[in-house]
Amino acid sequence: MHELFRVALGLDKPWQVDRVEFDAEQGHLELWLNFPRGSRFACPQCEKPGGAVHDTVERTWRHLNFFEHRSDLHARVPRVKCPDCGVKTVEVPWARPGSGFTLLMEAFLLLLVQGGMTPAQVGRMVGEHDTRVWRVLRRYVEKARAEADFSQVRTVGLDETSRARGHQYISVFMDLAAGRRRVLFACEGRDGEAVGRFVEDLQAHGGSAEQVQRVCLDMSPAYLYGLQEHLPDARITFDQFHLIKLANDAVDRVRREEQRDRPELKKTRWLWLKNEWNFTADQAQTWAQLKGAHLRTARAWSYKSQLQDIFLPQNRPQAEELLQSWCAAAQRSRLRPLILLARTIRNHWTGILNWFDSRISNGILEAINGLIQAAKRRARGYRNPDYLITMVYLIAGKLAFNLPAYSPSFTHSE
Repeated sequence: MHELFRVALGLDKPWQVDRVEFDAEQGHLELWLNFPRGSRFACPQCEKPGGAVHDTVERTWRHLNFFEHRSDLHARVPRVKCPDCGVKTVEVPWARPGSGFTLLMEAFLLLLVQGGMTPAQVGRMVGEHDTRVWRVLRRYVEKARAEADFSQVRTVGLDETSRARGHQYISVFMDLAAGRRRVLFACEGRDGEAVGRFVEDLQAHGGSAEQVQRVCLDMSPAYLYGLQEHLPDARITFDQFHLIKLANDAVDRVRREEQRDRPELKKTRWLWLKNEWNFTADQAQTWAQLKGAHLRTARAWSYKSQLQDIFLPQNRPQAEELLQSWCAAAQRSRLRPLILLARTIRNHWTGILNWFDSRISNGILEAINGLIQAAKRRARGYRNPDYLITMVYLIAGKLAFNLPAYSPSFTHSE
């Protein structure tokens, strides 16, 4: 029996299973691990071999359940006396220093969260407080991020995502290069300071501000100030999806103003936010009734469609000419939301036109933001901003965790 558990735990000499106790009434399996008298261990600090055992410290670790039964490992952890380093505690092969879980148990917790469960759900499933689960997640994320290499980062996407009510946000920075798309950095806030913190983190991972050639973002003034200060050499591309969102907002403002006198516009918001080829059968019927009614909203929608067409594949000089014509027409439209949109476009002219050279957008980052918000809803929010940032890295950081393989003799059941 003892040899079976030794193999299941993957123990190498001198470690062995000394005692096994199973309490059927409590559903609790306990294993005591030990080493023979006279065993010697390498110094954990300088790795000098052959250190004699000075004394031992009793430790306990939570392990994977044995079927549905809780399993705990107990061991006398030796401390060796090294002539150079003094008395040091030996690192055991089944757990990391300072953890109350075995490596396999930590891997199990991490995989459950990566599979879609919230840390609170995982905690309830294994009978542990979710704070302990969070400690494991953050430790693995921090370790994996410390080993990440950002030396090849050239194109960065930047966006914010909501953390909590009351205009609380985190900023998310992403590598937009094909084949390497991953979240590089996330931090609390959405201002120029966030850009500075990203650059510091980039440098800590082998990158530099000078190597970043392009940045894609929305038209947030706070981010722009930060980019000018911390990434002055990067060419800015304003995300075309954000520009079309601004156009949709302008159309909706026209609709809300006009519906005061035209009640037929009520409950048609989603109609004007879509393109004609995406209408449902009911929306197509409503559209057929409204498009000939000489509505200001219909005119605004037409301007939005024309703006979208400018981003069809073409070269920059042609696009610039078309955009000039569009802005001039919008400013003559007598539709105030479109006039303001035209001014916004002129104020961000170069960054908008840079898209025709860079062809980058934050579409993938918007999709990841959707996954982040879905995870936040499942958890009903996170009480700590660091928890949300940890989830961002788990969802889209593409981190290498190097998890240990599972032993088939220890499985967890609900």
